[in-house]
Amino acid sequence: MNKHLQKRDLIEIYKNNGFSFEEATAEIDLAIEIMCGISPKDMILGIMPDPKDINRLKSIVEHRVKTRQPLVQILGYTYFMGQKFQVSSNTLIPRPETELLLKTAVKIIKEKDFKQILDIGTGTGCIACMIAKFTNAQVLGTDISNEALKIALNNAMHLDLMNKAIFRKSDLFSKIREEEKFDMIVSNPPYIPLGEKENLQPELDYEPSIALFTKDKDGIEYYEKITKQTKYYLKSKGCLVFEIGINQACLVENILKENNFRDINILNDVSGIQRIIYGFLE
Repeated sequence: MNKHLQKRDLIEIYKNNGFSFEEATAEIDLAIEIMCGISPKDMILGIMPDPKDINRLKSIVEHRVKTRQPLVQILGYTYFMGQKFQVSSNTLIPRPETELLLKTAVKIIKEKDFKQILDIGTGTGCIACMIAKFTNAQVLGTDISNEALKIALNNAMHLDLMNKAIFRKSDLFSKIREEEKFDMIVSNPPYIPLGEKENLQPELDYEPSIALFTKDKDGIEYYEKITKQTKYYLKSKGCLVFEIGINQACLVENILKENNFRDINILNDVSGIQRIIYGFLE
Protein backbone atom coordinates (compact mmCIF):
# COMPACT_ATOMS: atom_id res chain seq x y z
CA MET A 1 0.00 0.00 0.00
CA ASN A 2 1.48 3.36 -0.93
CA LYS A 3 2.00 6.10 1.63
CA HIS A 4 -0.77 8.36 0.31
CA LEU A 5 -3.32 5.57 0.66
CA GLN A 6 -2.11 4.88 4.17
CA LYS A 7 -2.82 8.46 5.16
CA ARG A 8 -6.20 8.27 3.44
CA ASP A 9 -7.01 5.13 5.43
CA LEU A 10 -6.30 7.01 8.65
CA ILE A 11 -8.66 9.76 7.55
CA GLU A 12 -11.33 7.14 6.91
CA ILE A 13 -10.97 5.84 10.47
CA TYR A 14 -11.72 9.35 11.73
CA LYS A 15 -14.62 9.90 9.32
CA ASN A 16 -16.18 6.54 10.22
CA ASN A 17 -16.27 7.71 13.82
CA GLY A 18 -17.99 11.03 13.24
CA PHE A 19 -15.04 13.35 12.61
CA SER A 20 -14.93 15.69 9.64
CA PHE A 21 -12.35 15.40 6.89
CA GLU A 22 -10.81 18.68 8.04
CA GLU A 23 -10.49 17.52 11.66
CA ALA A 24 -9.01 14.20 10.57
CA THR A 25 -6.45 15.76 8.26
CA ALA A 26 -5.38 18.37 10.82
CA GLU A 27 -4.88 15.75 13.54
CA ILE A 28 -3.00 13.34 11.28
CA ASP A 29 -0.70 16.10 10.02
CA LEU A 30 -0.04 17.19 13.60
CA ALA A 31 0.70 13.62 14.68
CA ILE A 32 3.15 13.11 11.80
CA GLU A 33 4.91 16.37 12.68
CA ILE A 34 5.17 15.45 16.37
CA MET A 35 6.22 11.84 15.77
CA CYS A 36 8.43 12.26 12.71
CA GLY A 37 9.34 15.94 12.51
CA ILE A 38 7.76 16.10 9.06
CA SER A 39 5.48 19.09 8.48
CA PRO A 40 2.58 19.31 6.00
CA LYS A 41 4.81 21.52 3.84
CA ASP A 42 7.48 18.79 3.85
CA MET A 43 4.91 16.27 2.65
CA ILE A 44 3.85 18.56 -0.18
CA LEU A 45 7.51 18.59 -1.21
CA GLY A 46 7.53 14.79 -1.20
CA ILE A 47 9.15 14.12 2.18
CA MET A 48 7.03 11.33 3.63
CA PRO A 49 7.01 9.47 6.96
CA ASP A 50 8.34 5.96 7.24
CA PRO A 51 5.63 3.28 6.72
CA LYS A 52 6.42 1.94 10.20
CA ASP A 53 5.45 5.31 11.68
CA ILE A 54 2.20 5.31 9.72
CA ASN A 55 1.41 1.83 11.07
CA ARG A 56 2.15 3.01 14.60
CA LEU A 57 -0.03 6.05 14.01
CA LYS A 58 -2.90 3.81 12.93
CA SER A 59 -3.10 2.25 16.40
CA ILE A 60 -2.94 5.72 17.97
CA VAL A 61 -5.78 6.93 15.74
CA GLU A 62 -7.88 3.88 16.60
CA HIS A 63 -7.36 4.58 20.31
CA ARG A 64 -8.16 8.25 19.76
CA VAL A 65 -11.52 7.71 18.05
CA LYS A 66 -12.54 4.88 20.38
CA THR A 67 -11.84 6.66 23.66
CA ARG A 68 -12.08 10.31 22.50
CA GLN A 69 -8.88 11.02 24.42
CA PRO A 70 -7.24 14.11 22.88
CA LEU A 71 -4.63 13.14 20.29
CA VAL A 72 -1.90 15.39 21.68
CA GLN A 73 -2.40 13.85 25.10
CA ILE A 74 -1.86 10.38 23.64
CA LEU A 75 1.25 11.62 21.84
CA GLY A 76 2.45 13.57 24.88
CA TYR A 77 3.21 16.72 22.90
CA THR A 78 1.59 19.60 21.08
CA TYR A 79 2.65 22.84 19.38
CA PHE A 80 2.06 26.32 20.78
CA MET A 81 3.37 29.44 19.06
CA GLY A 82 5.44 27.20 16.80
CA GLN A 83 7.20 25.51 19.70
CA LYS A 84 6.85 21.89 20.82
CA PHE A 85 5.42 21.49 24.33
CA GLN A 86 5.07 18.42 26.48
CA VAL A 87 1.53 17.81 27.75
CA SER A 88 -0.11 15.23 30.00
CA SER A 89 -3.43 14.40 31.63
CA ASN A 90 -2.32 16.71 34.46
CA THR A 91 -2.15 19.82 32.27
CA LEU A 92 -4.59 21.84 30.23
CA ILE A 93 -3.85 21.43 26.53
CA PRO A 94 -2.62 24.77 25.07
CA ARG A 95 -5.18 26.11 22.62
CA PRO A 96 -5.01 28.57 19.71
CA GLU A 97 -7.13 31.07 21.65
CA THR A 98 -4.41 31.31 24.28
CA GLU A 99 -1.93 32.43 21.63
CA LEU A 100 -3.88 35.72 21.57
CA LEU A 101 -3.35 36.03 25.32
CA LEU A 102 0.36 35.45 24.83
CA LYS A 103 0.68 37.90 21.94
CA THR A 104 -1.21 40.57 23.87
CA ALA A 105 0.99 40.14 26.94
CA VAL A 106 4.20 40.22 24.89
CA LYS A 107 3.14 43.40 23.08
CA ILE A 108 2.42 45.23 26.35
CA ILE A 109 5.62 43.95 28.00
CA LYS A 110 7.71 45.27 25.12
CA GLU A 111 5.89 48.61 24.97
CA LYS A 112 6.20 49.19 28.73
CA ASP A 113 9.59 47.51 29.16
CA PHE A 114 8.19 45.32 31.91
CA LYS A 115 10.71 43.05 33.65
CA GLN A 116 8.86 40.94 36.24
CA ILE A 117 5.87 38.84 35.20
CA LEU A 118 3.64 36.42 37.15
CA ASP A 119 1.74 33.67 35.31
CA ILE A 120 -0.98 32.21 37.56
CA GLY A 121 -2.08 28.66 36.78
CA THR A 122 0.84 28.01 34.47
CA GLY A 123 -0.03 24.40 33.56
CA THR A 124 2.37 23.34 30.80
CA GLY A 125 4.23 26.61 31.27
CA CYS A 126 3.42 27.62 27.69
CA ILE A 127 2.55 31.23 28.56
CA ALA A 128 5.47 31.68 30.94
CA CYS A 129 7.93 30.10 28.52
CA MET A 130 6.82 32.08 25.49
CA ILE A 131 6.84 35.40 27.38
CA ALA A 132 10.36 34.55 28.54
CA LYS A 133 11.37 33.61 25.00
CA PHE A 134 9.96 36.67 23.25
CA THR A 135 10.77 39.39 25.81
CA ASN A 136 13.52 40.47 28.21
CA ALA A 137 11.32 39.76 31.22
CA GLN A 138 11.71 37.08 33.85
CA VAL A 139 8.54 35.06 34.43
CA LEU A 140 7.39 33.23 37.52
CA GLY A 141 4.82 30.56 36.71
CA THR A 142 2.73 29.14 39.54
CA ASP A 143 0.40 26.18 39.78
CA ILE A 144 -1.24 24.11 42.51
CA SER A 145 -0.37 20.85 40.74
CA ASN A 146 3.02 19.22 41.33
CA GLU A 147 2.57 17.17 38.16
CA ALA A 148 1.85 20.25 36.06
CA LEU A 149 4.91 22.01 37.48
CA LYS A 150 7.12 19.08 36.46
CA ILE A 151 5.81 19.39 32.88
CA ALA A 152 6.35 23.16 32.91
CA LEU A 153 9.92 22.71 34.13
CA ASN A 154 10.61 20.15 31.40
CA ASN A 155 9.30 22.55 28.78
CA ALA A 156 11.44 25.40 30.09
CA MET A 157 14.50 23.14 30.03
CA HIS A 158 13.73 22.01 26.46
CA LEU A 159 13.46 25.64 25.34
CA ASP A 160 16.64 26.63 27.21
CA LEU A 161 14.77 29.13 29.38
CA MET A 162 15.81 27.93 32.82
CA ASN A 163 16.99 31.34 34.04
CA LYS A 164 14.09 33.28 32.54
CA ALA A 165 11.06 31.07 33.24
CA ILE A 166 10.93 29.76 36.80
CA PHE A 167 8.17 27.87 38.57
CA ARG A 168 6.72 27.54 42.06
CA LYS A 169 3.88 25.64 43.69
CA SER A 170 1.25 28.10 44.84
CA ASP A 171 -2.53 28.22 45.18
CA LEU A 172 -3.07 31.56 43.46
CA PHE A 173 -1.01 33.97 45.63
CA SER A 174 -0.55 31.69 48.65
CA LYS A 175 3.22 31.27 48.15
CA ILE A 176 3.96 34.70 46.71
CA ARG A 177 5.94 36.76 49.20
CA GLU A 178 4.79 40.23 50.25
CA GLU A 179 7.94 41.86 48.94
CA GLU A 180 7.52 40.31 45.48
CA LYS A 181 6.07 42.88 43.08
CA PHE A 182 5.26 42.32 39.42
CA ASP A 183 4.84 44.56 36.38
CA MET A 184 2.26 42.19 34.92
CA ILE A 185 0.08 39.36 36.15
CA VAL A 186 -1.28 37.11 33.43
CA SER A 187 -3.66 34.19 33.78
CA ASN A 188 -5.81 31.77 31.84
CA PRO A 189 -7.84 30.60 34.85
CA PRO A 190 -10.65 28.05 34.99
CA TYR A 191 -13.76 29.75 33.59
CA ILE A 192 -16.29 27.06 32.63
CA PRO A 193 -19.20 26.75 35.08
CA LEU A 194 -19.39 23.18 36.37
CA GLY A 195 -23.05 23.06 35.36
CA GLU A 196 -22.04 23.20 31.69
CA LYS A 197 -19.85 20.11 31.86
CA GLU A 198 -22.48 17.70 30.55
CA ASN A 199 -22.88 19.78 27.38
CA LEU A 200 -19.19 19.77 26.45
CA GLN A 201 -17.20 17.54 24.14
CA PRO A 202 -16.04 14.24 25.70
CA GLU A 203 -12.37 15.09 25.12
CA LEU A 204 -12.53 17.50 28.07
CA ASP A 205 -13.07 14.56 30.42
CA TYR A 206 -9.37 13.77 29.97
CA GLU A 207 -8.14 17.21 31.03
CA PRO A 208 -7.82 18.22 34.70
CA SER A 209 -11.14 19.53 36.02
CA ILE A 210 -9.30 21.89 38.34
CA ALA A 211 -7.94 23.74 35.29
CA LEU A 212 -11.31 23.97 33.52
CA PHE A 213 -14.27 24.36 35.86
CA THR A 214 -15.55 26.81 38.44
CA LYS A 215 -18.17 26.30 41.14
CA ASP A 216 -20.14 29.47 40.42
CA LYS A 217 -22.82 29.77 37.74
CA ASP A 218 -21.06 32.50 35.71
CA GLY A 219 -17.53 31.05 35.72
CA ILE A 220 -15.97 34.19 37.19
CA GLU A 221 -14.88 33.09 40.68
CA TYR A 222 -11.17 33.01 39.80
CA TYR A 223 -11.30 36.41 38.10
CA GLU A 224 -12.68 37.79 41.35
CA LYS A 225 -10.15 36.00 43.56
CA ILE A 226 -7.15 36.99 41.44
CA THR A 227 -8.21 40.59 40.80
CA LYS A 228 -8.97 41.34 44.45
CA GLN A 229 -5.48 40.25 45.49
CA THR A 230 -3.49 41.88 42.69
CA LYS A 231 -3.17 45.18 44.56
CA TYR A 232 -0.78 43.46 46.97
CA TYR A 233 1.50 42.09 44.25
CA LEU A 234 1.13 44.32 41.18
CA LYS A 235 3.15 47.49 40.88
CA SER A 236 1.42 50.83 40.34
CA LYS A 237 0.44 51.09 36.65
CA GLY A 238 1.05 47.37 36.35
CA CYS A 239 -1.06 45.29 33.99
CA LEU A 240 -3.47 42.41 34.59
CA VAL A 241 -4.25 40.21 31.57
CA PHE A 242 -6.88 37.46 31.44
CA GLU A 243 -8.22 35.00 28.94
CA ILE A 244 -12.00 34.91 29.30
CA GLY A 245 -14.87 32.69 28.22
CA ILE A 246 -17.97 33.40 26.16
CA ASN A 247 -20.26 36.10 27.63
CA GLN A 248 -17.86 36.90 30.45
CA ALA A 249 -16.32 40.14 29.15
CA CYS A 250 -18.75 42.55 30.84
CA LEU A 251 -18.68 40.64 34.12
CA VAL A 252 -14.88 40.60 34.26
CA GLU A 253 -14.68 44.24 33.13
CA ASN A 254 -16.82 45.20 36.13
CA ILE A 255 -14.55 43.21 38.44
CA LEU A 256 -11.53 45.10 37.09
CA LYS A 257 -13.24 48.48 37.48
CA GLU A 258 -14.29 47.68 41.06
CA ASN A 259 -10.64 46.94 41.88
CA ASN A 260 -9.16 50.20 40.54
CA PHE A 261 -8.11 49.13 37.06
CA ARG A 262 -8.24 51.64 34.21
CA ASP A 263 -7.65 51.69 30.43
CA ILE A 264 -9.47 48.38 30.15
CA ASN A 265 -9.38 46.71 26.75
CA ILE A 266 -11.27 43.69 25.39
CA LEU A 267 -9.98 41.78 22.35
CA ASN A 268 -11.79 39.34 20.07
CA ASP A 269 -10.34 36.05 18.88
CA VAL A 270 -10.43 34.90 15.24
CA SER A 271 -13.98 33.64 15.74
CA GLY A 272 -15.14 37.07 16.89
CA ILE A 273 -15.52 35.97 20.51
CA GLN A 274 -14.43 38.37 23.24
CA ARG A 275 -11.44 36.40 24.50
CA ILE A 276 -8.86 38.68 26.16
CA ILE A 277 -9.28 41.46 28.69
CA TYR A 278 -6.59 43.60 30.26
CA GLY A 279 -6.28 46.74 32.32
CA PHE A 280 -3.77 48.80 34.31
CA LEU A 281 -3.77 49.31 38.08
CA GLU A 282 -4.17 52.93 39.15
